[in-house]
Amino acid sequence: MKLISCCWKPFDGNADAGREGREGLLWFRDLGRYAGGDFSMAVIQANQVLEDQSQIESGPFGTFVGVYDGHGGPDAARYVCDHLFRNFRDISSGAQGMTCDTIRRAFLTTEDGFTSLVSELWTTRPHLATVGSCCLVGVICQQTLYVASLGDSRVVLGKKVGNTGGIAAIQLSNEHNANLEPVRQELKELHPNDPQIVVLKHGVWRVKGIIQVSRSIGDLYMKHAKYNREPINAKFRISEPMNKPILTATPSIVTHPLHPNDSFLIFASDGLWEHLSNEKAVEIVQSHPHAGSAKRLIKAALQEAARKREMRYSDLRRIDKKVRRHFHDDITVIVLFLNHDLISRGSIQGPPLSIRCALEH
Repeated sequence: MKLISCCWKPFDGNADAGREGREGLLWFRDLGRYAGGDFSMAVIQANQVLEDQSQIESGPFGTFVGVYDGHGGPDAARYVCDHLFRNFRDISSGAQGMTCDTIRRAFLTTEDGFTSLVSELWTTRPHLATVGSCCLVGVICQQTLYVASLGDSRVVLGKKVGNTGGIAAIQLSNEHNANLEPVRQELKELHPNDPQIVVLKHGVWRVKGIIQVSRSIGDLYMKHAKYNREPINAKFRISEPMNKPILTATPSIVTHPLHPNDSFLIFASDGLWEHLSNEKAVEIVQSHPHAGSAKRLIKAALQEAARKREMRYSDLRRIDKKVRRHFHDDITVIVLFLNHDLISRGSIQGPPLSIRCALEH
């Protein structure tokens, strides 16, 4: 079974609509066209091996956006990028069509596939049981936005406020990070007999003192007792019996009927939101041309990361991958601009789009 695929170049009938390029550890697509308008996309690498993956797919079904923030290695995020949309497409093409349950089934089918892969490779690559990925998916179908999330990536809507010229930042996704009190409460209710279900270590809340997110694809050492044993690294092993899964791959799903005042959507891994507020990100996109929006957001986050460390942005840019992780995470940003004339037509205009980050691993 194939585990890893390289990111491939886009199949895009509008390939000349905007510049695609590299600046050191940064890959960007300044401007492109999807079924519902313009998009901008960018990725910055900080880890030795890029752990983020991302994709945009547009076709007769509508538009699918995925941001996959891996941890413990790149394998789970790559697997999700290879399989989640394919599973969604296959399930949504059935009699049920496009529903919240369609998305939920696609997530769980992807989880089952990755679980089978880990089982198959357990004797030769047991560390795969400790690899996982957050997943943030947006689907635009019939003038409705569906948002599904595992972990702590985020989508924020930029919405025009009446006729004032102002714009509001509205977070649409739910996050599953133990640093949030509602998430800790949820875990305590699910595991009432485990006083160590969340542990504060060095000022950071972690599930079982190990991992910050409570939902993910992968992380099977936190879901199945048969993977929480040697030969995985001792730091992942839990001493007490695991009677039921601690983490889950069932996503939070919200629906948002698109309104003419909805201007754009910012999908990003948590590396962006560590340094920019929702309001600041929306302000940056709103106050500049569409082209280069995603790259502009990443550069603003890096400038803030440099400021926090009392260093110049130009000096931060010279730091190579791996060491760079001490200053910021891998960051993925996709900005979708919403053209409601196109979206209201309900069917794809022009050729289909399929694009993934083209940054080298």
